[in-house]
Amino acid sequence: MKVYIFLIAFSFSLLGFSQEKDIALQESNNLVYEGNELISENEFVSAEMEYRKAISKKPSNAVASYDLGNAYYENERFEEALLRHTEAVDFAETKEQKHRAWHNIGNTLMKGEKCQEAVEAYKNALRNNPSDDETRYNFGLAKECAKKQQQEEEDKKNDDEKKDEDKDKEEKDGEDEKEKEKDEKEQKDDQQNKDEQKPDEGDDKKDENGDPKDEKQNQDKEGEQDNQKQKPQQQPGKLSPQQIKNLLEAMNNQEQKVQEKINAKKTKGVKVRTDKDW
Repeated sequence: MKVYIFLIAFSFSLLGFSQEKDIALQESNNLVYEGNELISENEFVSAEMEYRKAISKKPSNAVASYDLGNAYYENERFEEALLRHTEAVDFAETKEQKHRAWHNIGNTLMKGEKCQEAVEAYKNALRNNPSDDETRYNFGLAKECAKKQQQEEEDKKNDDEKKDEDKDKEEKDGEDEKEKEKDEKEQKDDQQNKDEQKPDEGDDKKDENGDPKDEKQNQDKEGEQDNQKQKPQQQPGKLSPQQIKNLLEAMNNQEQKVQEKINAKKTKGVKVRTDKDW
């Protein structure tokens, strides 16, 4: 009996809770109606307040979230519209509600140029209502948009990779050029050090007076050349003036010797007188 009474009491409590839920839902729907009226009069701010009240009365009221999402969409507040339509999907009780919510999610994503995500949203909408022509049309547009975006991303990726390759090549060429300049500088410095350490050849070639031998030899050579220029050049087959002079002197000397011999013979033929002639 006690159990029976308990069951009866529990049944009445469930009935009362169900009635309270219906009242909250009704009040929420009434507020949604007021919001829709205000939206039709372009009173967005007032309409937004009524939708929010409706959601506060019944958070699981998918209709309230859906209509508020539509209001945000029409006023280009796409992020908030996406949030409310997502709530509508979560609380939707029928396939038609889910279809409409997913369809509007796709539209909102397309506004944000999130084409691939929109493709998935339209797919979900078609799963709940495959016969909706508008959803299928939007689904086709989303696929084309997604394909185009993918191609643009690939092109951008290739361009970025090419730019990176060109940048790496420029950096490598720059490093090679710096390394080459460094090597050339080192070679130049080494040669300069060798030249500085190499003794001056002129210092080793000095005569006894300390004068450079090369310079002295050059001076002597120049002097000889000057003397040769000053001396008359002897032509082949002719005697030089000096040779003629020497030849004449030799002839005179020879003639003098001959004369002396002749005179000596004459002297021997004359008798010498011994007595003095008074």
